[in-house]
Amino acid sequence: MAEWEAVIGLEVHVQLATASKLFCGAPVGDATGPNQNVDPVTLGMPGVLPVLNREAVELAIRVGLALGCDIAEHSRFARKHYFYPDLPKGYQISQYDQPLIVGGGVWAAVDGAERFFELTRIHLEEDAGKTIHSSSASKSFVDFNRACVPLVEIVSEPCMRTAGEAVAYLKALHQIVVAVGASDGNLEKGNFRCDANVSVRERGATQLGTRTEIKNVNSFRFVGRAIDYEVHRQCNVIESGGAVVQETRLWDEAGGRTRSMRSKEHAHDYRYFPDPDLMVLEVPRRWVEEIFEALPELPRDRRQRFEREYALTPYDAEVLTQTVYRADYFESVAAATDDAKLAANWITGELLAALNKDGVELDAGSPVSPEALAEMLRLLIGGVISGKMAKQCFAAMYAQGVGPSAWVEEHGGQITDEGAIEQEVQRVLDANPGQVSAYRAGKVKLLGFFVGQVMKATRGKANPQSVNAIARRLLDA
Repeated sequence: MAEWEAVIGLEVHVQLATASKLFCGAPVGDATGPNQNVDPVTLGMPGVLPVLNREAVELAIRVGLALGCDIAEHSRFARKHYFYPDLPKGYQISQYDQPLIVGGGVWAAVDGAERFFELTRIHLEEDAGKTIHSSSASKSFVDFNRACVPLVEIVSEPCMRTAGEAVAYLKALHQIVVAVGASDGNLEKGNFRCDANVSVRERGATQLGTRTEIKNVNSFRFVGRAIDYEVHRQCNVIESGGAVVQETRLWDEAGGRTRSMRSKEHAHDYRYFPDPDLMVLEVPRRWVEEIFEALPELPRDRRQRFEREYALTPYDAEVLTQTVYRADYFESVAAATDDAKLAANWITGELLAALNKDGVELDAGSPVSPEALAEMLRLLIGGVISGKMAKQCFAAMYAQGVGPSAWVEEHGGQITDEGAIEQEVQRVLDANPGQVSAYRAGKVKLLGFFVGQVMKATRGKANPQSVNAIARRLLDA
């Protein structure tokens, strides 16, 4: 299929981290049961009027500024009409021809190089409810807890050509919306989900092909697999003499394929018109400036600073800035040890390996606090414990919550007294005269044998550098 190329654009729906819904005071968050987080506005009862949530607007602006977008001084809401059971009013309040945010883009690392992916727009809208189908009861139920929850829809240009680019874009975007505090980005709860628009065309052509939309994918891995499948499917359809149909499709992870859901609507099908119950949204410039001044350091800027200030490799800087908490954890340990490279090695190595084995994110709570890890590394730097002992100490800290100093008090520290080490070396030499003769006859690789015997005799506590130097001196005497 080398003569075809894919054209991919993504529409990402991000739930904003507000306490209440977009146009009413009903709460947002985990509910105790279906239809608990509702009120008359959520349910579209006759006579009720929407009131815009200022916090949602601020969080949306925060996202736009972080992505280098332009914030419109005037924007307005529109009614998007479609008739599903999970849409209580018979329309969704969204933005159409006058969105709040336009332009901007996302920097993402693709195959070791940075790429800039342009955005078309970001607009505010309310979420719909959820339809639950019960095969056992032969009924469908509707839960309106999510209805009227505030979202921003982030629409990219059709500027991606591979599933890898799309996934890299999504991961970078996810980092940003979480870093600025606009959303928790929880994919499992659907707080960060993606619609992928996919088409194919002959390589070198400028005209876009007929696109399909893969709806509501909430996993980076699933997005990549869905796009790859859809690209191959469309190429096969065209090469078989058929025509791609504009439609909405769903990703079936169990079957590893996309499935047709419904024909794809056009904008005029939704009969957009300005919502008469909501005034034009006016955003003062000073408010935008205040939001911009309060933005935290963005992931890309922090990554570049880590490389510059701490002399970290691009890989280490990338790993350590994947979440705000992980970056804060690293900086705390680096400051407390004055050894950023050592801190990075232990966090990206021992700590993350242990957490990954247990299927736990650092943000969710590490058994080893940054203060405890820093204390252990200071013992290592000061020669109180060796590298091997540090790994044993860390294992006890992670599994049992043992403090580094308490571990050293129980197990003893590193033997650094050269007189004591020399005595141990001499004992090993005296016990192995044959190997001593062989070493002196030219088999110098036996030095490792003697060092290993001393380390075994001292249960790994002797300073290995001192053991090596003293053994070499005595053998060469």
